[in-house]
Formats: sequence, C-alpha cells, structure tokens
Amino acid sequence: MGEIVLIRHGQTEWSANGRHTSYTELELTETGEQQARLAGERLRGRSFAAVISSPRKRALRTAELAGLTVTETTEDLAEWNYGEYEGITTKTIHETRPGWSLWRDGAPGGETPDEVAARLDRVLAHARTFLEQGDVALIAHGHSLRVAGARWIGLPASGGGLLRLDTATVSTLGFEHGNPAIDTWNAA
Repeated sequence: MGEIVLIRHGQTEWSANGRHTSYTELELTETGEQQARLAGERLRGRSFAAVISSPRKRALRTAELAGLTVTETTEDLAEWNYGEYEGITTKTIHETRPGWSLWRDGAPGGETPDEVAARLDRVLAHARTFLEQGDVALIAHGHSLRVAGARWIGLPASGGGLLRLDTATVSTLGFEHGNPAIDTWNAA
C-alpha cells in the first residue's frame, strides 16, 4: 500500500510576508524555486502512481522544479478561499477583528472550515484509489494541506491549525495497523 505525499509549494513573496494567498497568482521567489528543487531531491527514488496538483501557478511550478510530472489538476486542492482577507495578514485582521481564527471562523466572502474539509475529503478519497498501485503526490498550499492532514486522521478541519507546514516541505500520510496515520510531517 502506497503513501500520500503532501508537498507544499515553494515560497512566494506573500507567503514570506504572512499574507493570505488563495486565488491570487504569484510566482515563486528565488528562494521558493530553490526550495522546490530541494523538495525534489528529497523525493528522488520515489515513483508515483499519480501526481495531483492545485491549478495555481505556484503549485505547478513547484512540481516542475521538483521533477514531478503532474497527471491531473483539481480546484479541490486550491488554497482556502480567504475572500475579503485575500492578501491580508492575520495580524492586520486582528486589528479589526480580535480573536478571529481561520480554523474556527473561516473567511468572510470566502470558505468555511466545513467547505474546505469537504473539498479535501474528495481529494483524499480520490488519492486512495491509486494507493494499491503506489504512492500519490499532492502538490498544494499550506492551509489546504494542513486540512488534508487533519482529515486523514479523522479530525475536523480545525485540527489543521495544530499542524505547522512550512513552504516546500514534504509530509506523508499512510497507515498504522490499517488505520490512517501521519507518517512524517513538515520535513525539510
């Protein structure tokens, strides 16, 4: 039985500054491109039954630099839609909305935690169909992949708030005695 390999895209200007980035298309920084190449080195020797990516340029470029051939893209792997909070940092949001938490409150004009969980549940169910053939790579974004990790082990979307995920890191989801388990997390 294969593993699901989660690969967060490399650094962008906004990820470096803590700005929420969902639908805005940004290029990787020079650091982000180097991070993507290093992620590819960590994946060397693995073969994938499927490589599924978010359709955002930063995810697709990360896959390319990591030496992965994307077999399909899906909006279900896109980053959490931050709605009115697109491009804004959590610190700035807290100035007008103290106590706000994406993991609990979602984003005005964007998605709720339950909506994101439903998308990632579909991705994980689809990825499972390939596991008999081998590993599956999912290339996406910080918050969406954190939700994927939480959902894999039976937690609500808010459980992703407990899982730090840095740019261009590799995490693996597998099984322990037949039960879904996080094998590795946030490996650089």
